Amino acid sequence: MKIRTLKITDYEKVYTLWQTERMGLNNVDDSRDGMERFLRRNPNTSFVVEIDDKIVGSILCGNDGRSGYIYHACVYPEHQNKKIGTRLVEKVIEALKAEGISDITLAVYIDNDDGNRFWERMGFRNRDFLRYKNKALVELEWYD
Repeated sequence: MKIRTLKITDYEKVYTLWQTERMGLNNVDDSRDGMERFLRRNPNTSFVVEIDDKIVGSILCGNDGRSGYIYHACVYPEHQNKKIGTRLVEKVIEALKAEGISDITLAVYIDNDDGNRFWERMGFRNRDFLRYKNKALVELEWYD
């Protein structure tokens, strides 16, 4: 297993991976151009896992100079429960700390029981005193 920085040349393989899990994707941020903009701004905080030269997991993470944000974290189902997701999150935490970031935020669908259990095992907690607000400027595509 090899963990390396996500590059724009990985786009097609990573986008295919994202489509295997329930994830809200849109045609602006999650397009090739959108990912290229994101990676230019955040070149050191997103990663892929390769096994036998095949991408089997990825995590898309960036920061605004103050807080880190995890947007898409995904491992192919046949490779889940092998600590791949754990290693990706640990790599993100290490990269964000190196950039002086001390807080990470992410969103998980309420009914994503497996995802919520994973993030709780990784030390992420619900912030019941806050209400997450969002205004979508583009429509999401759903992949179940």
